[in-house]
Amino acid sequence: MPFLLGIDVSTTASKALLLSDSGEVVASQAAEHEINAPRPLWSEQEPSMWWEAVQTSVAGVMRKAGVGAEAVVGIGLTGQMHGLVLLDKSGQSIRPAILWDDQRSARECNDIREMIGLDALVRETGNDAFPGFTLPKLMWVRNNEPGNYARIAHVLLPKDYIRYRLTGAFGTDKAGAGGTLMLGLASRGWSDLICDSFEVDKNWLPQSYEGPDVTGVLRDDVADQLGLRAGIPVVAGGGDQAAQAVGVGAVHPGVVALTLGTSGVVFAGTDQPLTAPNGAAHAFPHAVPGRWHMMGVMLSAAGSLRWYHDTFRQGTSYDELLTGTDTVVPGCQGLSFLPYLSGERTPHADPNVRGAFVGLTHVHDAAHVTRAVLEGVAFGLRDNLDLLTNSGLPRPDVVRVSGGGARSDVWLQIIADVMDVPLAKVASTEGAAVGAAMLAGIGAAVWPSIDAAVSACVRLEGEVHPDAGNVSAYGEPLARFRSLYHALAPTFRVGAD
Repeated sequence: MPFLLGIDVSTTASKALLLSDSGEVVASQAAEHEINAPRPLWSEQEPSMWWEAVQTSVAGVMRKAGVGAEAVVGIGLTGQMHGLVLLDKSGQSIRPAILWDDQRSARECNDIREMIGLDALVRETGNDAFPGFTLPKLMWVRNNEPGNYARIAHVLLPKDYIRYRLTGAFGTDKAGAGGTLMLGLASRGWSDLICDSFEVDKNWLPQSYEGPDVTGVLRDDVADQLGLRAGIPVVAGGGDQAAQAVGVGAVHPGVVALTLGTSGVVFAGTDQPLTAPNGAAHAFPHAVPGRWHMMGVMLSAAGSLRWYHDTFRQGTSYDELLTGTDTVVPGCQGLSFLPYLSGERTPHADPNVRGAFVGLTHVHDAAHVTRAVLEGVAFGLRDNLDLLTNSGLPRPDVVRVSGGGARSDVWLQIIADVMDVPLAKVASTEGAAVGAAMLAGIGAAVWPSIDAAVSACVRLEGEVHPDAGNVSAYGEPLARFRSLYHALAPTFRVGAD
């Protein structure tokens, strides 16, 4: 039986899983990462840590599965998008990688808009300039660390650093490349306009490939380290959200996916390059050849609940944390939570906005406060669904939901009620790594097409339907939530510099 190895270099861990040709996840293993925040709103990781974690997770998954090295026929990569990895001419990391949730480059985003114009930027790349994207980070290094900038020979994304360590080749997928702000949306290739305008040497940028394309093969010495056979094809894969979409079957226009992970993502595939007005929603190539996608991204979704747990309820299990939240009335009796703990991407492109609890009174207990966090995230997801539909995409009949937060039935019911749309739970909880393995299966000819891979691997396990009474009850709390951003944003900007 052939097996596909999916590797996901996420923010919090590197995961490896083995997927059979019948779509079964045979085993998975993860090794955690540490995140360094040397200054407020900064977020960095050492690339060498990812490689150590990948080695640990791959070795672990092979032991768990108990299969021989010869059984693995393809490797697919996915991982956190937008991060800036800089290597010198010897392939050594120049500085810690600047991650997707780092917000230091707001000034560079303004410079990008002023230099090229917002309309031209969106027309070329599909996107406005956000601090999370790679180009503003690269400009920040140029402006603030000229010595490091002078040493650059290669600019990579996090998963593509792992590709380099596995194969010795420099490559990336087109979906991930779209999140750099240096790729032409329609052309699906590196943009001469962007690179010339901002003096980016195109020799620094890796070749871009479609998701199932083979980008190299596993090196002999690395195969020995990992307990695999040399020469296994390594495919391009996809940025985490595009790979996640493959893993849940959101590969055709009209199929909408919601990922409730550290960040929250509402994802819709398209058969042509579409953009939102002023680039308010992200538009990238899909990991599926010849397709694109639009998505709304909130930076702190399940990450908000984790922050709340770790800060105020540490030592309490998540099941205990959520106890009683299902009995709190929608709207939490006037209590609102703004989930902007890391600034925000969409629909508010605002690195300075902050999280907040608003409306606390003596009537509120722990269950109210916990539910307010769940509702605040749900309101942010509704904002992003509305952003996509207001950009011309049809409102979905059902949304496929996955991610760690999707394990909570209480939270899913809140989201279904707030979004007023049924949620279909995806059976696999392994997320983007499954999509990466599926893409590897296409590249290794295990499946002849993306549709065949989806048919073999994707299973749904029931739906959560909106409660009509709760849908009505959330009208006023949703309006209140939306008003609070505009009311409080000016106060958050005071002292932001």
